[in-house]
Amino acid sequence: MTQFIDCLIIGGGQAGLAMSRSLLDAGIENVVLERGSIANRWSTARWPSLRLLTPGWMTRLPGQQLAGREEGFLGAGDLAARLQDYAAGQGLPVIENIDVLALEKLGDRFRAVTSRGSWIARSVVVATGACDRPRIPSWGRDLSPSLYQIASTQYRGAEQLPQGGVLVVGASATGVQLGSEIAASGRKTILAAGSHVRSPRRYRGRDLFDWLDASGFLAQPTATGRSPAQLMAQPSMQLIGSDDNREIDLYSLARHGVIIAGHASGASGNVVGFADDLARSLGLGERRRQRMLSQIDAFIGSAGIDAPEDPAARQNTGLLMPMNGAIDLAGHGISTVLWATGYRRDYSWIHFDACDADGELRQEGGLCDTPGLYVLGLPFMRHRASSFIDGVGRDAEALAPVIAARLGASDALQAA
Repeated sequence: MTQFIDCLIIGGGQAGLAMSRSLLDAGIENVVLERGSIANRWSTARWPSLRLLTPGWMTRLPGQQLAGREEGFLGAGDLAARLQDYAAGQGLPVIENIDVLALEKLGDRFRAVTSRGSWIARSVVVATGACDRPRIPSWGRDLSPSLYQIASTQYRGAEQLPQGGVLVVGASATGVQLGSEIAASGRKTILAAGSHVRSPRRYRGRDLFDWLDASGFLAQPTATGRSPAQLMAQPSMQLIGSDDNREIDLYSLARHGVIIAGHASGASGNVVGFADDLARSLGLGERRRQRMLSQIDAFIGSAGIDAPEDPAARQNTGLLMPMNGAIDLAGHGISTVLWATGYRRDYSWIHFDACDADGELRQEGGLCDTPGLYVLGLPFMRHRASSFIDGVGRDAEALAPVIAARLGASDALQAA
């Protein structure tokens, strides 16, 4: 059976839901196709203790505030339930448990072949998000079969891992949180760190995101001239959402017994090579931190806000003595390698020329170079908050009139 629709949205997470609501507000008929249940990844691909990095007041989508300031940092399961409630309450046209097997070009339209029939659409929004598939370095295949390998999307707790220590590869928010949790369980933990931004949880009396939002830092437009792959490779913040507002970074992990290493660069059997680049990575991260805090300070000064100085947040926390060189993991009691190396996007189901040499959709601000094809929910797509729940809603509201205008122009052309 083939069905027809003005706009087809692929993906039923926060991006797809925000897009659907924004298009309905613009009078555009649409349907959302979700391969699992609404907010599937929040339910199935996150560890139980995970909490959002952004505070409750930033958990908002078009037409609805999903959480309040007093609720702190939502857990992944709680967010999934609220997104499901949002879809129901807003009356969004979501079809769950349907796989999109192929997206094809059909003249000036698109055909989506699914596990439950086909759809012909005048426009398509790819809202599958940035966290599509774990990105595991190719040298992972060179590790010994005796080492247990697991991606962060599969991790559910230290107790599920084999006996022995753990090498966590990656030091963004995911890597440092998992490294902290695993070390707290009593296991020997090595963390291989690459690029990152050491970020304070609170600064000058408020949560960091209060300042980043108020100062306009999050709304800064994305710089032009960078490829999608370059934008998505931007270093992320080292943060954790917790009731006690604690901070997390390489220094605090080292104080709690985590062994810090430079980035892992290759392997042969049980031996992994760690680059001697941690000092450089720390230096770059500190400069990014200082630029961010300077922008907040400038905003506080220009707005005349009474907020106490925070010299401690400006200080470098000291030196780290990293592990580097070639290390025999078995000799160090390491039995597990946990990949916290980010994600890749898999667009192999798009059966026409829409991606660049890096496999990323060719797009600028969510508009792909294929007329009628759009994307939503990628990091730095339009601004710094484009991949945040709060930011994806703003992007959806910006894209909806663009989609509506193109569909209207197409109608007018046909009528003429």
